[in-house]
Amino acid sequence: MGDTGRAPAAVPGQEPSPMPRLALYALVVCALAVAAAVVSFVQGSFLGVIWVLLAGLSSNMAWYYIRRAKVEKQAAAAAAAQS
Repeated sequence: MGDTGRAPAAVPGQEPSPMPRLALYALVVCALAVAAAVVSFVQGSFLGVIWVLLAGLSSNMAWYYIRRAKVEKQAAAAAAAQS
């Protein structure tokens, strides 16, 4: 299938990854889109507007995946505390 952004089952003694992979990819896309927007505007092209929109979309995706991972981690900790 594809990467759902969920962390694999934790292995005892192994630290979980601090950030989901999809959030990291979204941050990379955001940074590249900002760089492309700057280059486009410097060259006098209004196509930079499209790059700005892509940067906004990818930053929102990164925020969503980071927040979702944080909520899932809190829910897992609460479930472990009740057990």
